[in-house]
Amino acid sequence: MAFNLKKVLKALLLSSTQPLTAKDIQEAFTRFHESALPLAPAEDTPVAPDAPAQAPEGVTMAPWSPPGGAAEAAEVFAEPPQDPELYADVPTLVTATQIHEATDQIAEELRAADDGLLLIEGSNGYRIVTQPRFARWVRILRAEPPPLKLSQSSVETLAIVAYRQPVTRAEIEAIRGVSAEAGVNKLLERELIYVVGRADLPGRPIQYGTTDQFLEFVGVKSLDELPASDVLSSRQIDEWLSNAMNPAKLSDTDMGLADEQLPLERAATPAGESPAPT
Repeated sequence: MAFNLKKVLKALLLSSTQPLTAKDIQEAFTRFHESALPLAPAEDTPVAPDAPAQAPEGVTMAPWSPPGGAAEAAEVFAEPPQDPELYADVPTLVTATQIHEATDQIAEELRAADDGLLLIEGSNGYRIVTQPRFARWVRILRAEPPPLKLSQSSVETLAIVAYRQPVTRAEIEAIRGVSAEAGVNKLLERELIYVVGRADLPGRPIQYGTTDQFLEFVGVKSLDELPASDVLSSRQIDEWLSNAMNPAKLSDTDMGLADEQLPLERAATPAGESPAPT
């Protein structure tokens, strides 16, 4: 019977409380082969601390045997029978492609079984989770309150941080045109954003970025998978910020007024010069 990678991966995923990456799984296979290597016999084998002492001269000692006899000891210390499907012909190298194909099969089987479990691939690796429709039962078990929806203000702030990060509060407020304090504090409380550092600007304002929990919140593995946005592209936001911080002065022509010289301007004409005809 050939080695079944899919069954081994499913057991590893179910036994782990943390997401498993392809590297974690590959390291597990490496440790399997390292533990299976036979140990070289030592030249001087030390005596166990509880081994029977040598008999004095003239005294005969019976050979030591474990309690219950040799048969019971053999049964206790014997390894369980090896399952060829799990332990025979284990490959020394499992590629990331093989792991990805096996996890895809596991995910499809879990979806088809509809037993309340799903296999997802997040930013930190693969993980088996409960289906969202069982969320209420999970919250009851954990005595957790129902989740609160983000307000429109918080969603807009989160979008700006996601596409512009690292971003300061002043930049967020320049884009939205309103105070961002409440939205930023709410996102920090939900652990969707965090403080990444300080900007190299006067006053050293705090900069914000998105967390791994944000990636799970929107269902992507990395920021590169976020949908492209013409409105919130980095280039356009930079232009918006530049214009907001340094607004251009509007002329009469920009305001739709005739470009005429006002009476006060005519009065300021130097003496000896005739004012321009009106």
